[in-house]
Amino acid sequence: MARPEKEAAVAELAEKFRGSNAAVLTEYRGLSVAQLKRLRRALGEDATYSVSKNTLTKIAASRAGVDAFDADLKGPTAIAFITGDPVTAAKGLRDFAKDNPQLVIKAGLLDGRAMSAEEVTQLADLESREVLLAKAAGAMKATLTRGAVVVAAPLSKAVRTFEALRVQREEGAPAAPADQAEESADA
Repeated sequence: MARPEKEAAVAELAEKFRGSNAAVLTEYRGLSVAQLKRLRRALGEDATYSVSKNTLTKIAASRAGVDAFDADLKGPTAIAFITGDPVTAAKGLRDFAKDNPQLVIKAGLLDGRAMSAEEVTQLADLESREVLLAKAAGAMKATLTRGAVVVAAPLSKAVRTFEALRVQREEGAPAAPADQAEESADA
């Protein structure tokens, strides 16, 4: 490969490192072109899967300020660059690796922090960002609802007491002391 082509490949890889919020380094030895195509689909829309030479990847990573993969750049290497939800791509890699043991997850990078292969697999076990946000919103709504009930309870109790007093007066019964009216309203 001519020098300008290598320089362009390094620049492209460095830009992918800078533009992604996560990256996963894999070994793809033994996978067919059709299997790689299925893997690219399994990663989702917000991820790209690039096969590259180790020396070019190492140079591009260092230009992008990434040193997490230096020790793992051996053998046939491909990188999943993730710009969206890293959980979705990690699940795609994990599930594909279960069906195709030739795919080996070597290491990962999430928001500038190096991750081991085990940590990438643990990331795949998380729920997606949308599910976690929905759960957080539900928990906040439940807390607000409980707070509203606590604030409204004394007012509701007072209304029931006044209603019991009004009913007693309409029936012509003598007015009961406030404590008795409250007890009858709670019953």
